[in-house]
Amino acid sequence: MPSAAVVGTGLIGASVGVGLKVAGWQVAGWDADTENLAQAVSIGAVTPVSSLEEAVDGAELVVLAASPRAIVSILSDLATQALVTDVAGIKQPVVEAACGLPRFVGGHPMAGREVSGPLGASGDLFRGATWVLTTDHASGDDLQKLSEVVRSLGAQPVQMTAAQHDHVVALVSHLPMVLAASLVEELGAAGSSADTMVAGGFRDLTRIALSSSDWWADLLVANRKPLSSVLRKISDGLQGWAEQLEAEERAWVTDLLGSARRTRTRIAPPGEGVGVLLEDKPGEIAHVGQALAVSGVDLRDLQLRHATHGGGGVLTLSVRPEEADSLRRALMAEGFRLLGD
Repeated sequence: MPSAAVVGTGLIGASVGVGLKVAGWQVAGWDADTENLAQAVSIGAVTPVSSLEEAVDGAELVVLAASPRAIVSILSDLATQALVTDVAGIKQPVVEAACGLPRFVGGHPMAGREVSGPLGASGDLFRGATWVLTTDHASGDDLQKLSEVVRSLGAQPVQMTAAQHDHVVALVSHLPMVLAASLVEELGAAGSSADTMVAGGFRDLTRIALSSSDWWADLLVANRKPLSSVLRKISDGLQGWAEQLEAEERAWVTDLLGSARRTRTRIAPPGEGVGVLLEDKPGEIAHVGQALAVSGVDLRDLQLRHATHGGGGVLTLSVRPEEADSLRRALMAEGFRLLGD
């Protein structure tokens, strides 16, 4: 069996460990946080070792899954002939710190959850996700080897330079976090009465604000230059919105919303939403699960909007368009009312 070492056993590291074990690897794990390591061991993600050196010794693949700051620190002293990779959400400082290693490919799985820690880990976390691999100083053989590992975890490898990655991730990941935090702060300043008016759209936009603040703070500060550039551009765009709205330029607003809708439609995975009306009683989600099992559909996404008063809510299940009718029939067979019926 091939051997791997996972250094850092939080959500991502533990999920990598689970996925590698399923793919047939022996996985040693180490974490400076002993509680994280114990939890990762409890879910079968890694076999514990007592030190970083012991984890790396003899490993064919080393996955650094700590915070970006910790990864940079580890790389400054790491000595190994193994293929080394990481999962940090910023790449230029990491690639620079790894310049002394004979074999290194920077990595970033574009996957995660709003919860942190190994108890939220899953071997399916990366299924269908993009996994960026950086080409800086990486050999073709190592890129090919790591691409195979990434595919075995269910992800799709995409190659780019560290600089390209950091600019794009500032736009698609770090900017949404800053906007979500800003929106939630504005809501808090509006007073408790505003909380009662929060609906699905606001929750969707701000879900990421539930993530670990310490981890995100390290990431945002580390990527400060690309992120600051994107923030200033967005700020200019919002200023344009304010000016056009004050001038009552309805045509401008309509055109921009239409352009945004077309772009969003292009990047969305093909899917059709089926809305299920849930009552406030035990067993509702179990019956939904039964309908999913019977219909055999490919569930792409789900969203639950709780009713503000009186319990219940609407569960929207997104599936392939050609499978939507099959899911509707299975849900109605379970006694559910569907949105729009």
